Amino acid sequence: MALDIEVPAPPDLSNRGMPRDFEWQEETLGSEDFYREDIEDLLQEGAWKEGFNEWAEYTNFDEEHVRTVSDLGLFHAFDFYWDPTEDRLRFDAPTVPTDYREPDGPESLGSSTVSMIDGELDDLGRAVQETLEEYLERDDETSDYGWGEETYGKREE
Repeated sequence: MALDIEVPAPPDLSNRGMPRDFEWQEETLGSEDFYREDIEDLLQEGAWKEGFNEWAEYTNFDEEHVRTVSDLGLFHAFDFYWDPTEDRLRFDAPTVPTDYREPDGPESLGSSTVSMIDGELDDLGRAVQETLEEYLERDDETSDYGWGEETYGKREE
């Protein structure tokens, strides 16, 4: 089912801390730039909208799910970054907050809905990540964003 909704604004990647589940490796210690500003520029230039629209073509979300995720601020909680230890683009998808996971809580969404939302958010992150990677591959030379072989070395094919 394809969603026919307005695409939410891309996530603001400024002032983010260490990515979730990230550990520095000895060989990259001190290389602390995750290039979030550059990635945010790409998201604003259209990568977010393209990835979101691609995801919207096959998602199991309906308009109610989108409203819930939007009301919880989960679209804006995505984190996209360059992982210097793996030398690749990565993302952290947000998850439904604990208050909405509690089966007896006043805010409970139900376990099947929570699982579906978490899975769909992961799918959205993958769709946007793939779109970002396409943006990066469009120009082999260093672009205005600082991406390219001169910045990161030869990317794996």
